[in-house]
Amino acid sequence: MEITTASERLAALGHETRLAIFRLLVQAGSEGVSAGAIGERLAIPAPTLSFHLAHLSRVGLIRGRQEGRFIYYGADYAAMDALVAYLTANCCQGSGCLPNMATVVAPRSASRRKPSRQATARAR
Repeated sequence: MEITTASERLAALGHETRLAIFRLLVQAGSEGVSAGAIGERLAIPAPTLSFHLAHLSRVGLIRGRQEGRFIYYGADYAAMDALVAYLTANCCQGSGCLPNMATVVAPRSASRRKPSRQATARAR
């Protein structure tokens, strides 16, 4: 992977909304999620969602597919794997220091997380 590709993908995931969208799509699996359902689940207005989906698609982290009137988006797992591989290439000089991904602790559930700045602003 080129360093420019990696930096573009990391920059895209560096935005709170895009990271939330990407995590939702990763969790959804290969079936993906319709744009409308993404907006509903994450409480993102349609124009904002469209902007962020286009950005994630442009850097190659997600793919969309048309089914009738709906567009379903899914994570590009190959791109995600390539990014993780790029970040961890030659880690600790190949000594196998990386954690076993099955034992990595998942983040706290959404109900226990601090509300996002967007959610706080909407509540006011």
